[in-house]
Amino acid sequence: MNINWIEAAHQLNRQGEAYIMVTLIGVSGSTPRNSGTKMVITAEQIYDTIGGGHLEHKCVAHAHKMLAEQQQGQHLENFQLGAKLGQCCGGQTSVLFEYFAQSSVNITLFGAGHVGQSLIGILADLPCKVTWVDSREEQFPNPVFMRNLSNVTTVVSDHPEDMVAKAPDNSYFIVMTHNHQMDFEICQTILERRSFKYLGLIASKTKWRRFQQRFGHRDIDPALVRQMSCPIGSEHVPGKKPMEIAVSIAAEIIAQYQQVEQPEQSEQAEKSSSTHQAPAGVHWNELKQLLNET
Repeated sequence: MNINWIEAAHQLNRQGEAYIMVTLIGVSGSTPRNSGTKMVITAEQIYDTIGGGHLEHKCVAHAHKMLAEQQQGQHLENFQLGAKLGQCCGGQTSVLFEYFAQSSVNITLFGAGHVGQSLIGILADLPCKVTWVDSREEQFPNPVFMRNLSNVTTVVSDHPEDMVAKAPDNSYFIVMTHNHQMDFEICQTILERRSFKYLGLIASKTKWRRFQQRFGHRDIDPALVRQMSCPIGSEHVPGKKPMEIAVSIAAEIIAQYQQVEQPEQSEQAEKSSSTHQAPAGVHWNELKQLLNET
């Protein structure tokens, strides 16, 4: 693809997609490219090049293995560019592989009204994947604007509740369509699925009371209803303008996924400490030894 590694990394970070950054950090003798050359590899795409040939083929295969096994962290590999690699350069190079994890935040936003359009611009700059659903195609921004939202996929559907089943487990759902009945059907479908990390509904106090009564009549588990965020948004960000509401909702989403990520990181650190595992990353002694060899 005609995208360099810098543009690819920026785009993949916005999309929340896992990738491996490959860097030549030490070269000697005759090599295809100089030290510092980079490329980016995902499960399906390759961006830029470290010179091609069998060296690049081996690096791509190694990166794919890391992605498949979710081998997080950094590590070095040393390659001799001789007959064993099918390259006659005669040099050698050390290659740094860095794993950048996929985002676990999947958001389905129902509604492309004023608040939805304000909110989507914020979500597009967060490390998440967004599916934006509305029954009205004309409500979505023009294609030129949408091309800048690389982590957002739009869906036009007369039955937006059908998109609930297509969302990954533990997704984040934001419900703010133009129709109260549509909102109720979407929320009911999410609650009946019973697998969500966050469910926020934009509603007045009257609308929320009616929804709670209707959920009760449909035998929806009250404990699940209590997990809903309604009124939606952070209480620390007041305001009634579309952008003010959008900022409030984004603040609540960020707080939610940060609460999930921090305990996981602490748990991994405690596990590493208790088992006396070596810390992730490349130790300076290892790096120095490989650089001296080249």
